[in-house]
Amino acid sequence: MTSIIINKASFEDLETIQNLGIQTFSETFGESNSEEAMKKYLEESFNIEKIKAELNNPHSFFFIAWEENDAVGYLKLNSGKAQTELHDETSLEIERIYVKKSHHGKKVGQLLYEQALETAQQQNKAYLWLGVWEENLRAVNFYRKNGFVEFDKHIFRLGDEEQTDLMMKKILE
Repeated sequence: MTSIIINKASFEDLETIQNLGIQTFSETFGESNSEEAMKKYLEESFNIEKIKAELNNPHSFFFIAWEENDAVGYLKLNSGKAQTELHDETSLEIERIYVKKSHHGKKVGQLLYEQALETAQQQNKAYLWLGVWEENLRAVNFYRKNGFVEFDKHIFRLGDEEQTDLMMKKILE
């Protein structure tokens, strides 16, 4: 395997982020949800205007994992008011670590997580937090392995279905 490079995303990466988001979300959650619910979520969450606004938000940060010229995963971080919940100035939210299924088990997620950790430390954040679907055991175990602990739960809506996300955080030294 060639080495993975993590680069901060810019506005020129808009379509790459959109395509990665659609592909990785579909690969991860498509089998567990109805086609109709997935279609609606993907259209709402990964449309060009929404991604444009997120890229323009000074409190959100995107990083793309590249294997040569192939984008294989991405990371989205939120601070301050860009956070989906909490809005704690001392925290940084990991909203997404998405990796193509072809690259699961190849440490891409770990590299993206390490980028999140480095960004939090550069910004002098006290902790990282995230929400992860309780049935996504691969992700839950990944975060536990990296020192995250559950502190709450919240509801994530996908179509008409309510799913429970575990809210997890890691205190930074």
